[in-house]
Amino acid sequence: MKIVCLAGGIGGARFLRGLRTAAPEAEITVIGNTGDDISLFGLRVCPDLDTVMYTLGGGINEEQGWGRAAETFTVKEELAAYGVGPEWFGLGDRDFATHIVRTQMLEAGYPLSAVTEALCDRWKPGVRLIPMTDDQVETHVVIEDDRGRRAIHFQEWWVRLRASVPALSITAVGAEKSKPAPGVLAAIEAADVVLFPPSNPVVSIGTILAVPGIRDAVAAKTVVGVSPIIGGAPVRGMADACLKAIGVETSARAVAESYGLGLLDGWLVDEADADVRVEGIEVRSRPLLMSDAVATADIARAALGLAAEVQRAEDAG
Repeated sequence: MKIVCLAGGIGGARFLRGLRTAAPEAEITVIGNTGDDISLFGLRVCPDLDTVMYTLGGGINEEQGWGRAAETFTVKEELAAYGVGPEWFGLGDRDFATHIVRTQMLEAGYPLSAVTEALCDRWKPGVRLIPMTDDQVETHVVIEDDRGRRAIHFQEWWVRLRASVPALSITAVGAEKSKPAPGVLAAIEAADVVLFPPSNPVVSIGTILAVPGIRDAVAAKTVVGVSPIIGGAPVRGMADACLKAIGVETSARAVAESYGLGLLDGWLVDEADADVRVEGIEVRSRPLLMSDAVATADIARAALGLAAEVQRAEDAG
């Protein structure tokens, strides 16, 4: 079986770990969000790609879900002593090494997809990890505070402000002019199923789909999503703040509808949302909390099971 997953950071990475267990023989390709990417201290940082790579490669800080395990912050402390910021983005010493290697390779002319492949040679995540594009796409957020109306990088809004200032709009700058990274469209075309993990539907899945060509390619396949919303609240993080910015209610039903007709074939929701119905989409309910490895693998199996159910119905029809 060939599976393609569109993934953001923590939620996507943890789901993927369960998917590897649920489908150990499958060929899994992960198309990673790069809209969160940012340049800091002269280095190119790719938070979502790294979270997937570290999580599947066994190097993640399990407690916080991002960054390296057994991390130290000597470089960050020294930079702060020099008065060099930003202090709100906590890069650890081990993490710095990844960004140094990435930046050196990018400056040498390698595309991000080739750099990601080289980094994964060390971590051996057990999946093929491809950035959504080799072009620079950055998610920016328009806010209004005591400094007036202005656009800031998504990471500043998310990490420094904790989304406490309402987003007036969220834009993936550069997405409309980007093109899928090599291998992205071919992987989707060859896939038996495309899965949307419980990643942020606006700034993770939505950003990947904003790259021209990806949405159309995905829509041609059997697509099953796992809801990131349980009982009207995000499973993790502040996805509700992102949904509000685009005028979407924080509910499992509204998120499924926000993807648009003709994209999702199946939608997996939590038992708390068992009454959810979405026109044109097969909805099934089960516990969706990724509380441990067993529970997460069971969720992945349920997503694959729903995909198989949808495909059988299509074949019979």
